[in-house]
Amino acid sequence: MRRQFQSALLLGLSALGAAIFKDEVGHIDFHHSLVGIPQREATFYHRPKLGTKASLLYTLSDLGVVGAINPASGETVWRHQLSDDLSSSAGHLRAPADEEWVATAQGPRVQAWNGLTGRNVWEIEFHGEARDVEVIEVTDTSRKDVVVLFEEDGTTVLRRLHGGLGTVMWEFRESTKDVPLQVSTDIASIYIVSLHGSPSSYSVKTTSVDPSTGKRADQWTVGTKGDVATAEDVMFVGGNSAAPIVAWKGNDKLSIQILGTKTKHDIALAPDVEFVDIQAPYLKESQARFLVHTASKSGNRAEVFSVDIKNAQIKKTHELPQLQGRGSFSTSCEGANVWFTRVTGDEIQVLPSDSHEGVARWKIQLDGAVKPIHSVSEVIHKSGSEYAVRVAILTEDHDWIQIRNGERDWVRHEGLSGSVAAAWAEIPEQEDLAKVLAGEADTNPISAYVNRLVRHIDDLQYLPGYLVSIPGRILASIAGDEPTSSAGNLYADVFGFNKIVVLATRRGRFYGVDTGNKGAVLWTKDVLPQAAGESLSVKGFAVTDDTGVVAMRGSRGESVLIRATDGHVEDVKPAESTTPIISSTAILDGEASAWILALGPDGNPVDQTLGGQLDDQTFIVRGEDESVKGIKIVADGKKAKKQDIWEIKAVAGQRIVDVATLPTHDVAASIGRVLGDRQVQYKYLNPNTAVVAFVDDKTSVLSVKLVDTISGQVLAAETHEGVDAVKSVSCTMSENWFACSFFGQYKLNDDSGRSIHGYQIVVSDLYESETPNDRGPLGDSEKFSSLAPVENPLGVALPFVASQSWVVSQPLSKLAVTQTRQGIANRNIVAYLPESHAVVALPRILLDPRRPVGRDPTASEIEAEGLPRYMPAIEIDSRNILSHDWEILGVDGFTTSPAVVESTSLLIAYGIDVYGTRVVPSGLFDILGKGFNKLTLVATVLALTAGVLFLGPMVRRSQINRRWEAFI
Repeated sequence: MRRQFQSALLLGLSALGAAIFKDEVGHIDFHHSLVGIPQREATFYHRPKLGTKASLLYTLSDLGVVGAINPASGETVWRHQLSDDLSSSAGHLRAPADEEWVATAQGPRVQAWNGLTGRNVWEIEFHGEARDVEVIEVTDTSRKDVVVLFEEDGTTVLRRLHGGLGTVMWEFRESTKDVPLQVSTDIASIYIVSLHGSPSSYSVKTTSVDPSTGKRADQWTVGTKGDVATAEDVMFVGGNSAAPIVAWKGNDKLSIQILGTKTKHDIALAPDVEFVDIQAPYLKESQARFLVHTASKSGNRAEVFSVDIKNAQIKKTHELPQLQGRGSFSTSCEGANVWFTRVTGDEIQVLPSDSHEGVARWKIQLDGAVKPIHSVSEVIHKSGSEYAVRVAILTEDHDWIQIRNGERDWVRHEGLSGSVAAAWAEIPEQEDLAKVLAGEADTNPISAYVNRLVRHIDDLQYLPGYLVSIPGRILASIAGDEPTSSAGNLYADVFGFNKIVVLATRRGRFYGVDTGNKGAVLWTKDVLPQAAGESLSVKGFAVTDDTGVVAMRGSRGESVLIRATDGHVEDVKPAESTTPIISSTAILDGEASAWILALGPDGNPVDQTLGGQLDDQTFIVRGEDESVKGIKIVADGKKAKKQDIWEIKAVAGQRIVDVATLPTHDVAASIGRVLGDRQVQYKYLNPNTAVVAFVDDKTSVLSVKLVDTISGQVLAAETHEGVDAVKSVSCTMSENWFACSFFGQYKLNDDSGRSIHGYQIVVSDLYESETPNDRGPLGDSEKFSSLAPVENPLGVALPFVASQSWVVSQPLSKLAVTQTRQGIANRNIVAYLPESHAVVALPRILLDPRRPVGRDPTASEIEAEGLPRYMPAIEIDSRNILSHDWEILGVDGFTTSPAVVESTSLLIAYGIDVYGTRVVPSGLFDILGKGFNKLTLVATVLALTAGVLFLGPMVRRSQINRRWEAFI
C-alpha cells in the first residue's frame, strides 16, 4: 500500500512540473523554428518525390542547419543541425534531379537525407575538411552518385560515393600545395578546381578526372600567377550542366573559363562596381547561357552571355537595363528552357535567357521596399504567355520571405537565429507609473496630493477609450482569453506576462520580441555587423528598468545602448584595434541606472571613466592560466585600478569548465526548512558565493568547489571520478543549493562496489548546521563577515552540505533555475536536452538530497516536506518537457524572469531557435487557468440572481399571508 502511495506521490510531483496543457500550446508559449541565414549556393526549390510537381524549399544555412521549408506556409518540414560547433564551416548541399534524396557535406562528414521526411539515408565520415560536393549521373544505370572533394593535411582527395549506399567506389589523391576549392561535373568528366601557387599570388588550376575509374585524365593551369589573391576571389563554379564554367574576379575584370578548355575569357567591369554575381543553369539539357549581375552605388545591371561548346567561345547576347538599388537575380530551369528572375525593391520580372524582353512582371504588394540580398525562384510556364513564379528572398534585414506573383506568402525572421544573449525588459507603462509614485513619496504630503490630483485630471483623457474597451475585456475574460499586444501597441497586463525580450545575435544584429503577442518581432537593428568568419561575443547584457535601455559589452570592446521598446540606438561603439579585450563584466545597480563594469584579462577596468560609483565590492573574474580571482576596484588618482584579493588556481592538468553564480533576482522566502518532526533546518544563505568546476583530462576527475567570493575561502568541495571531459559540464545555483550535470561514473549504493557510467546530476544543499534548530557558530548574529573568524580562529564558519546524485537517461546542459517574484513557489531546474532537442523542467522536490535512502519516507516527512523515496535513476518524464513536441535546436542559454503573480516564472531559451514559455513550478495557485469555465460561473450567478428576483415577491407574499392566518 505504501509503495502505491509512493508511486502516486511521484506522479503528483511530475504533474507539478508538467509542461503545458494541450489547449495552452501556442497560447502561453511561442517558438521561432529557425534554420539560419540561407546560403545562396545552397538554397533551391526541389521536387522531393518522383511523379509529382510539388516542390519544397531546401537550404543549408550559415549555422550549418540543413532543412526543408513548405513553400505554401513557410513552416519547417524537417531540419538537422550538422554540427554542434557553429564556428565551423556551414557546409555544402546538393540535390540530384529526379531523385528523392539530398546530399550534404560538412567538416569530415558526408550524409544523404530523404528529401521528403528528412530521415538519414546514409552517413560516412572521413579525415579532413569537405570543400565541395556534387552529384554525377551514371551512364550505364539510372542511378546518381555523389562526388566529394576533401582537403586532408595538404592532400587533395576526391571520392565517388554510391548514391544509394554511401560506399566509396573510388578515390583520387593528389599531394600538392594546391588549395582545393570546388568540384564540378559535365556530361563526360569531373573537374577539380583549385588554386595553384603561393598565398596572394595564385592561378586557377583545373584537374580532369575520369568519372568511371577516378584516374586523372588531364590537368591545366589557366592564366598567370597573381590572377587570384584569395579563395574568395573565385566566385562561381558551375556544375551538373552541359557547359560548366568557373569565374574569378580580378582588377577591373571578370575572368571566365569553360571547364574542359584551356583558355579564359575576360569581361571588363566598370571601376565603380561593388558587387558581382553570376547566374547559370544547372541542368545538363539546359541552354548554355549565363548572366553576369553587377551593382554599384548608382544601381544594378546585368549582361547575358551564351557559350559555344563546340568552339569554346563566350559571346554576349544582350544586356538588361540598369535599375536603382542592388537587386537580385535567380535562375530557374525546366528542360532546355532557362529563365532569369529579377527582383528589385518593388517589382519582380521573369526574363527568358535569350531575350531582354520580360515574359511576366508583377508589382510587389508590400508596404516598403524589399531590399534583396539574394534570391531563388521557381518559374512555372502554364500556357502561352501565362507564367507564375515564386521567389524566396533574403532581405537586408535578414528576413527570409517568399513572394508569389507579387504577393507575400510568408516571412521568416532568420536573422533571429544564432542568438548569444538575451535580457528581459518591462513594458514602460507600468514602470512609468511606479516611477511617478516613487517620486510622489519623496515629496511633502501637500505637493504629493497636488501632483496626484493633476495626474488624475490628465488621465481623464483616456477615460472614453477605457470605457469603450470594458465590454471587450469582459467578453475576453469570460471566454478565457488574455489581452495581447497588437502591432505597434504594447500592452502591459496585470499579471506581468507581457514583456519585451531583447536578443543579440552572433552576427551583431539586435531584436526586440514581444512575449505578449506570441513572440512577434517588434524591431530589428543591425548594430554591429560582423565580418566574414567573425561572430559577436557578448560579455555583458543588462537592462535599466527605469529607462528601458539595454546595455551591451562585447569581448572586443564593443558597446551598445539600445532602447528596448523601439530599438532606437542611443549609443554604439564598434570594436577597434586599440580597444582592450574584455574578458569579464560585472553588472552593477547605480543610483540612476544599471551599468556594466568591463574588465580586461588582467582584471583592470577597460574604461577610463566608470559608469557609476563603486562601493567596497569584490568581483570574481576569470584569470589567466585557468584560475579565478577576487579583485577590488580602487581609485588611483583620476584613474581606477584593480587590487587582487584572492586567487584560486587549477592544479596541473586541470581546466575550468564552468562557473556559476547566483541569479540577480534570487529571493529566499524562508530562512529555514521545516522538517517532518517540526524542527527547522536553517539554510546557509550567503549571496557572495560561486561554484567553480574543474576537470582533469588525464585522470577524468571533476572537482566542484563552492567559493566565498569575498574571502576566496572554499566553503565546500566535491570530486567525481570517471568523468568524460569531452562532454558538457553544466552548473547552476540558487538560494542555498547548487547543481552540476556531467557524464561520469556512478557508484551503486550496495555492497557489491559496482559502478556504472552515465549522465548524472548532482545536487547539494547548504545548511548552517547539521543539527536542526541550530544556527551554527553564527547563532542569531545580525552581521556576518567572510573575512572575520567566528569561533574557529583558523577560518570562517563552513556550511553543512547534504549532497546526492542521480543518473538521468539523457544529457542535461545549460542548467538554469526558475525565478518567481517572492520566492515562495518551488523552484525548477531547467535544462536543455541536446539529444531530444527539448527543454525540460525538473521539480526541485524530485532532486532533493534529503530524499530517504534505503527506506520509505515517514508520514510526517511526506506531509511536511513531500519527500519521496530516493531512487538512483531518473527517467525524463514527457510531462516535464516544456517544449512538448516542438523541436528546439541549438540552445545556447536560458534567461528567466518573475511575473507579477507568484506562481509563474517566464522563460526564454535562445540559440539557433528562440523559445518562450511560462513555468508554474507549484501550479497555478493564484490565477485561474484557461480551462476554468467562466461562462458557466457567470451564467450560474445570473440564474441565481434572476431566481432571487423572481421568488422574492412570492416569499414575501407567503410570509404576509401566514401572519394574517394567525388571526383568523
